[in-house]
Amino acid sequence: MNAYEEYMKQVAQPMRDELTGAGFTELTTPEEVDAFVSEMEGTALVVINSVCGCAAGLARPSAKESLNHTKRPDHIVTVFAGQDREATNRMREYLEGYEPSSPSMAVMKKGQVVHFIPREEIEDHEVEEIVANLTNAYDQFC
Repeated sequence: MNAYEEYMKQVAQPMRDELTGAGFTELTTPEEVDAFVSEMEGTALVVINSVCGCAAGLARPSAKESLNHTKRPDHIVTVFAGQDREATNRMREYLEGYEPSSPSMAVMKKGQVVHFIPREEIEDHEVEEIVANLTNAYDQFC
């Protein structure tokens, strides 16, 4: 690992911890992504985490807050764009039909995307709006 990669890993660690500390399982390899999606039963919230300024600073708190809703996904997982590139690329293969976007969030049911929130629906939105977007999907699919 070169000095830049080591520096970025250190910068990103608190952003990883924000989600893993809330119970998200971090998928860091393509094999972990494949195993998760192929074995998934029920529903999942997938957060594509990122260091991208204000959008990521809204995505993580919104994802965490949404879990206080009465209905919630059975599984919560995350991949980190720009850090775990291969895992993120593999997850994006499962988000078929959606342009790569980071941060972004997907609600999956039985391995299929049923709701997707791209960066454009995170950036310049209030946390409450993003939480409502997620919890409406939970009400519908969970």
